[in-house]
Amino acid sequence: MTTWVVGDLQGCLEPLQRLLEQARFDPARDRLWLTGDLVNRGPASAACVRFVRSLGDRAVTVLGNHDLHLLAIAAGLAKPHRDDTTHDLLNAPDRDALLDWLRHRPLLHVEAGAVLVHAGLLPQWTVTQAATLAREVEAALQGPDPVRFLERMYGNHPARWDDGLRGADRLRVVVNAFTRLRLMTPDGGMDFAHKGELDDAPPGLVPWFDAPDRRWTSHTILFGHWSALNYRAGPGWVSLDSGCVWGRSLTATSWPQRQVLAVPCP
Repeated sequence: MTTWVVGDLQGCLEPLQRLLEQARFDPARDRLWLTGDLVNRGPASAACVRFVRSLGDRAVTVLGNHDLHLLAIAAGLAKPHRDDTTHDLLNAPDRDALLDWLRHRPLLHVEAGAVLVHAGLLPQWTVTQAATLAREVEAALQGPDPVRFLERMYGNHPARWDDGLRGADRLRVVVNAFTRLRLMTPDGGMDFAHKGELDDAPPGLVPWFDAPDRRWTSHTILFGHWSALNYRAGPGWVSLDSGCVWGRSLTATSWPQRQVLAVPCP
């Protein structure tokens, strides 16, 4: 059995199929982990969700910011952006089943010495605490009133974690860390303005995986979201979003063997 971990799909099913063919992926034997953002910007959001859903428990995908944005649009709480391409799913005959399946995906998956997450973890969190916080958000999203959670999900504040946070502010910080995090300020806050190359980051900002006093170092963090990083591995982390939707490549690594495969994207 091999577990293949793949970066952000964003509606790009055909490159995933080529990548799995190259990996000789067999759903009867192997497993597929995905770093989230199954949908949006690419041509086949509905098909991506259908395919991953069809794999049943052989596939694990965490939620990304584009996945949550789709759920908010479907609930009437957000408007599509100009470059969104989720209309195929929103107009699909199996729309409700696909959205309900997506709503029940985890924010964080911990297994075999690895943490699968879309964007990152705050340095204050141990893996155990991060998993507990993920379950809090999942309970709100998967419960009887997900609209209440989704309508209060958006916003950049609070920008830093505090164990005393409660209610919507607490859940918003957790969602932002797991699905939007890239850089951190010297005082431990999250910066959401810079989305480009790491070398071009404003002075004083550090990537979340280099923040001082990190408490999650018992595990290796497998994440996507930051396509400007491309595929990159450092001490305790592996970045897997190699910009498929931008015409670069789709990348997979086997875990824990760390064999790396990639296919070009149109």
